[in-house]
Amino acid sequence: MLIITGLIFSPAAIADAEWEEDGWLNTNLAQERLNNGDEFGCYEVPGLSWKADPGAVASECRQYIEQRTDSSNWGANPISTYTPNGLTMSQHQIISKQGFAVHGDLNGLDYTAWHNSTDVPADLWDWYNLGRRGGSLEQIIGSVEDVKNAVDEGGLVNLYWIGRVNEATIRHDSAIEDYLANDADAWLTTWGQAWSYWAKSKCYEFDHSITTQDDNYILNFQSLIKEQCTNLLPERWNIPITWIIDVGDSSILNITSEGEPMKDITQQRHTQEGYTKLSNQYLHLSVVDGKSVNITIESSNYDVMGIAEFWNNHTAAVTIAAHETSDLFKWSKRFVDQDDLIFTWLLQPRELDGDADWLPYAAVGIGATAVLTMMLVLRREGLGPLAKRETNQ
Repeated sequence: MLIITGLIFSPAAIADAEWEEDGWLNTNLAQERLNNGDEFGCYEVPGLSWKADPGAVASECRQYIEQRTDSSNWGANPISTYTPNGLTMSQHQIISKQGFAVHGDLNGLDYTAWHNSTDVPADLWDWYNLGRRGGSLEQIIGSVEDVKNAVDEGGLVNLYWIGRVNEATIRHDSAIEDYLANDADAWLTTWGQAWSYWAKSKCYEFDHSITTQDDNYILNFQSLIKEQCTNLLPERWNIPITWIIDVGDSSILNITSEGEPMKDITQQRHTQEGYTKLSNQYLHLSVVDGKSVNITIESSNYDVMGIAEFWNNHTAAVTIAAHETSDLFKWSKRFVDQDDLIFTWLLQPRELDGDADWLPYAAVGIGATAVLTMMLVLRREGLGPLAKRETNQ
């Protein structure tokens, strides 16, 4: 009877009966999306309610991702999640305690981040209400002019995208795709990368020194990993941060990191380590924490100016949030040959059809049948509660 009772009242058994996983998250397709620079975040879990128990949804969704894939090439832990309109600040704080730092988008809180080009987040809780800017990637609804205007205004531009509704494929706007892939002067990134970059400005420490070598100078720079910063923002991914270094009119002869030449990333738009040397005196150095960089220059004069607002000193950043992603293959297949666009895939397990509501009861019936069969077998052997007992004469 304990087995039957366990089947009836096991929350795991009932929860699993509400949905099935997206098997593509366990394949090379997921890794290919990560290699492209994409991110996996959370949308919802069938059978659970954000408003009734946001902590349960966040916890279940986080486990759903972590048990199947990394969230990003820059960090395994999920950072980003959809949240519906109408949740209280205390409910958002509960979600945050499950490791989700970015809650989007347009969910009605008074605190906001990037609802317009000047809505710069000042505190962690501003990211509990990430804005939606630039409109949709969807054909007809989306407008390339809206996207261009948002990028020109600056700040973080967050596009909305949903790949399918039931069995209907939603077409994307090719003009927007072409603009983002070829022309947009912006950092193409994800929710988690954007937050991790911003979070660095809240706690950082760096080390620098200069030594002579022959007739030149070697400037050594390192963005440090400090325990107090790690403890303050444990969710943060160690993504490259762009430091602005004033080297005056000195020529830069060589830049190496850990003994290897660094890459010139002038005009690059995808997150990576490297440097950009402008025609004026400024060097933009993009490097992860803990990496030691040597910059060979002709003069000993320099100044570390600080961190650029966005990676590679872009004035705008663009994210594309793919809502309700329950089938990674169907949502992403149209972009297989497009490696310029970067997506934040907000995942949810696939909800079972309504006709499958009988599955929990079937599970109970099968379990009960198995137990009864076992008891009948034991009875034939003279064992178990159904066996005949001999009476004393």
